[in-house]
Amino acid sequence: MRFWLLRGGVLAVVHAAAQTVVAAFTVRDPTGQGSIAAIVLGVLVGAAAVWGVLDRWRAVPRPEIIWLIAALMAGWGAAVLGVIGRSVFVDQTGVSELGTALTGGAAFTALLVFVPAGLGLLAGRWLKPPAGKAAGHGDPAATSSTS
Repeated sequence: MRFWLLRGGVLAVVHAAAQTVVAAFTVRDPTGQGSIAAIVLGVLVGAAAVWGVLDRWRAVPRPEIIWLIAALMAGWGAAVLGVIGRSVFVDQTGVSELGTALTGGAAFTALLVFVPAGLGLLAGRWLKPPAGKAAGHGDPAATSSTS
């Protein structure tokens, strides 16, 4: 399975669920939206950052490209799934919201995935890779001997 497909798919579902939960809390308690939105935002950013650290620690090949594609996929996927989730569970949001979600919402979600994951990749450089992985980031040519 492609690395970006797993990361993008999982984070799209997580972001869409978070959008739906925040919308549901906002409908039920409009004045308490700020605290729940901040908590959810912190959890989403933390998830991408920790996954980025783990990718660098496990020496996944070309993690920057993987996370770029995953962020774009998560943005568009979360946009569509978020509109569907709000439509079904919260307030019968219509197709008219899809345009806004696929442009501004998808871009914001992609940044919420890519930037923390990139920071996680940077932070992961200071961790020692697991046994059996060289500093070649999973490149078989870098880990093979010449004898």
